Amino acid sequence: MKRNVPFLLVLIFMLSSVSFAYAQDQGENTLGEAKAPVSMEEATMQVPQAVTDDAVGAEMKLTLEECVKLGLKQNPSIIAARKDLLAAESDVKRQRGAFGGPVTAKYGYTHFDDTPRSGDTPAGYQDKWAFSINVSQPVFKGFELLSKYQKTKLQRASTEASLYNAELTLISNIQTSFLTLLQGRMEVKSKQDSVARLQSQLDVIQAFYQVGLRPRVDVLQAEVELANAEQDLLIAKNTVDSRAARLNTLLNLPIEKKVDYSGELTYLSFSMTLDQCIEKADKGRPDLKIARKAVEISEEDVTIAESGFYPDITADFNYSSEGGDPSVSTNKYNYRNRPDSWNVGANLNWEVFSWGQTYYDTKRAEDNVKKIKAEFDNTRLEASYEIKDQLLSLKAAADRIGVGRKSVEAGREGYRMAMARYQAQVSTNNEVLNAQSRLSDSEAQLIQALSDYQVALAKLYVAMGDMNPSLKTN
Repeated sequence: MKRNVPFLLVLIFMLSSVSFAYAQDQGENTLGEAKAPVSMEEATMQVPQAVTDDAVGAEMKLTLEECVKLGLKQNPSIIAARKDLLAAESDVKRQRGAFGGPVTAKYGYTHFDDTPRSGDTPAGYQDKWAFSINVSQPVFKGFELLSKYQKTKLQRASTEASLYNAELTLISNIQTSFLTLLQGRMEVKSKQDSVARLQSQLDVIQAFYQVGLRPRVDVLQAEVELANAEQDLLIAKNTVDSRAARLNTLLNLPIEKKVDYSGELTYLSFSMTLDQCIEKADKGRPDLKIARKAVEISEEDVTIAESGFYPDITADFNYSSEGGDPSVSTNKYNYRNRPDSWNVGANLNWEVFSWGQTYYDTKRAEDNVKKIKAEFDNTRLEASYEIKDQLLSLKAAADRIGVGRKSVEAGREGYRMAMARYQAQVSTNNEVLNAQSRLSDSEAQLIQALSDYQVALAKLYVAMGDMNPSLKTN
């Protein structure tokens, strides 16, 4: 052991000199950077933007905007909503046809057990063929037809708003999944850096241990910390794979398809006030449009119910032809052998008394209007709260980004200083591990703040009823 004393002294001197120079240089650089203010847009430079294995050998590359457009094109839920809109269009055309009178045609054959007679004189064919046409044109039905037609048009508009609502919901899901995927990738990179730092620390401790400067317990402690960090890294990678599969599902892509989802978590300034956001939501939110249409539809239901107080008036045209053969072209028992006859007329049908059925049906419809109006008011209140909540979340995340940036800067400097002190033999292994842990936590908090900010921004645009596939704020 005595023969190793000169070697140990030289080793300690070299490590101390290098560590002191490194720490001094890094400290000067850090202080120099702190003199210039760092903008919020530069906050993302404090954490590494990850490049994953998906970028290598990927079958396609998609940005956030491209993901949204692809999802709107081929997601099954949107396809179903579009088909529902087509069905509503057909319903409008169907109800429009009710304004015209239905045309009913009949053609038949009748065999009698004996020839019809008037006294002893034959009065008709024993085998009779008959053909008839009836046209019944509604003239007045108590505004029921018009109200039903207006109702189907309102239902079509409501279905169109429902389609827009489904598109906004899908956009929100895609954007949230995309942003959390980017967050997961950044967390993977941060944990990879953490593993690298712990591996470097373990190498230093093992070098000290081999020359008798550190106890075995320091090596074991470093190995445990490294193993824990590697487990965290494996969990983070699995989370990324799960989020990528979810995004593939939303885009209706094969779940195992390799896609390079390209983007970065960055700070995007937002300058709209609460009143501006609420005003925009009042015009653009599809659920508010649906609620307004529901009120109008319920008002049409009142008119439909009131139609029972009015008479039904129809104009009718009837044409008939009877004969002894399938062509019904002649009838010898009619005047001048004519087989056919026709008539026109008008009919009025009025239900004068129905024991209160029509009255209470109308009252039910009126109460339903009041209920739906109250639900509409509640929907507006909930929309205002949702916008306020997302604005608060946006502001909180922005503040956390600024704090997180400073925390990462301090954490990195603290880790550098702890490593330098340890290599200079003036601190313990616990001090280095604690500094490493604080740095990892700071990076995780900044990554989470960046993700929360963009997710809140995406949800805010959805809350205003605004489609913003790329989350552009300018």
